[in-house]
Amino acid sequence: MPSTVIKDINYNKERNELTINYVSGQVYVYKHVPENVYKELKASRVKGRYLHFFVKDKYKFEKIAG
Repeated sequence: MPSTVIKDINYNKERNELTINYVSGQVYVYKHVPENVYKELKASRVKGRYLHFFVKDKYKFEKIAG
């Protein structure tokens, strides 16, 4: 999963929450994210770009670290 922006990606199926650990140390939880969006993000060759266009500003989020 090499990315210059994203360190780690996790998904909670029961809660439909996508957790993104950024290289900067910030951690965000995006709420009500469909599982297919998570799968597409994981499969994307350019994860930062996918995140920017299909997750940020599309789902409510909470900053939990950083």
